[in-house]
Amino acid sequence: MSEQSSTKKIPVLIVGGGPVGLALAGDLGWRGVPNLLVEKGDGSVFQPRMDMVGIRTMEFCRRWGIVDWVENAGYNRNYSQDYAWVSQLHGGYEFGREEFPIVKDEPKPPQSPQKRERCPQNFFDPVLTRFANRSGLTEIRYQTEYLSHVEHANGVTARLRNLATGKEELVDCQYLVGCDGGASKVKEVLGVKMSGTPTLTYTTNAIIECDGLEKLHDKKPGYRYIFIGPEGTWATMVAINGRDWWRLSIVGDGTMRTIGEEEIGKTFIRAVGRDDVKFRIISIMPWIRRQLVADDYGTDRVVIAGDAAHLTSPTGGFGMNMGIQDSVDLGWKLQGLVEGWGGSHLMRSYEIERRPVAIRNVNEATNNLKLMLTPREYLNQQVFEPGPEGDLARKEFGDAYTQMMKREWYTIGIHLGFRYEGSPIVLPDGTPEPEDTVTTYEQIARPGHRAPHVWLEPGRSTLDNYGLEFVLMRFDPSVSIEGFKAAAKACKLPFKIVDCDNEEARRLYATKLVLVRPDGHVGWRADGEPSDPAYVLDVLRGVKAVSTEAMRREEVAAL
Repeated sequence: MSEQSSTKKIPVLIVGGGPVGLALAGDLGWRGVPNLLVEKGDGSVFQPRMDMVGIRTMEFCRRWGIVDWVENAGYNRNYSQDYAWVSQLHGGYEFGREEFPIVKDEPKPPQSPQKRERCPQNFFDPVLTRFANRSGLTEIRYQTEYLSHVEHANGVTARLRNLATGKEELVDCQYLVGCDGGASKVKEVLGVKMSGTPTLTYTTNAIIECDGLEKLHDKKPGYRYIFIGPEGTWATMVAINGRDWWRLSIVGDGTMRTIGEEEIGKTFIRAVGRDDVKFRIISIMPWIRRQLVADDYGTDRVVIAGDAAHLTSPTGGFGMNMGIQDSVDLGWKLQGLVEGWGGSHLMRSYEIERRPVAIRNVNEATNNLKLMLTPREYLNQQVFEPGPEGDLARKEFGDAYTQMMKREWYTIGIHLGFRYEGSPIVLPDGTPEPEDTVTTYEQIARPGHRAPHVWLEPGRSTLDNYGLEFVLMRFDPSVSIEGFKAAAKACKLPFKIVDCDNEEARRLYATKLVLVRPDGHVGWRADGEPSDPAYVLDVLRGVKAVSTEAMRREEVAAL
């Protein structure tokens, strides 16, 4: 056995230095919780697997004060964001196109103070690393491998190995989070299995450098091209930096095959439509598109997050954003447990809240994949014929495909509409659950849902109140809240009161009192203080589980 050093002690150990692990480390540091992140790689991004930072993730970035870091990370925000489906770029047919504003000019929707941003992983990971390092409470160790752990009553002992020296080390932590990807070692040690479809397609990604590609073909510039030939959908290509880097994805099927540089080169030439195109293949990554969700998310002290917990087709851009939602859900709960004001139901609520969201999102992503691959099942071959009949066939196919694909392009409901129904740390108010939509989203302050955004003044949103504390929003100053004040003080809960005199907010939040959790989700609401405010806080901080018996008649009447 390799030499083993003495035991280090840390409140939270994070395994995996991708965007999910980095976001958790940064969020914990922002909350004042020391943590150690270990990553077996060197921190470099071999293949940027994600490129869209979703609107909810950008709301978290706003909370953390790093929006400008994302916007200035390196992507060309003046580059076209159109999506187009073509037979090939030069000389080929364009079947349809969905036009979008350039990143810099895309407006913010009325439901949020932010908008989605284009920031591929090779730009986003350094932003999150900078964020994680900012607090001074996160230690990041690269080339450090997690080997195993033992969980005991008061914490976890993990065994690590320095890959450069071979030296092993024991780390004592209160909690361990595995953010170490689909092949998670933490998940393996836990014995957690995954359910779903292990193989949707075998796909090969290649990062290709090609300067001035837009001048080499006769189509309008675009961010994403879907290539459709007689065999159906055969490849996609996206702008990785909005300049000269492109990610070519050869979309396979259920048959595993090895694709080398020669075939990738031929595929790129076919996509561009010119034999004289000059390009350089920077990296190649074969991967398996999966539809899997973990059967459980871990134990009271060791949990998994991100790709370790759910694997999804990238069609829709849900994967990384869903993982960062996992991190934010965990961040405040770990803070409560480490600082002592949180109870055991906090960690147990993590799987109850996040696993249904994962099932919903991976199913939606697979449905998007099936829509994208529809031309493999049915395609009028006349779309490749010149002349009026071909023109008509192309228009019919293009219009239908464009309309069908809108479900993938417009997904605000997926990104903002997830809710924590049945959570043990949310007190329901008896109102019916609204429809869970994809392309639209109506804000609602129902318990379990994201607290609504309203502009309170130029540049200041209701969302700017949330993050570090439980926030009691009061929309009528005559309503007494002395019971909540006393209960919060007694249990040393991070707690603040915000009096809000805004008609739009009053309408959206719907009741006179709304209690918002640190993650920005509503935990409780009513028109007056309950008879036992301490019970409400005990539920929301995980000391007591919600029960219908505990909802006294007078509390229900107040809702």
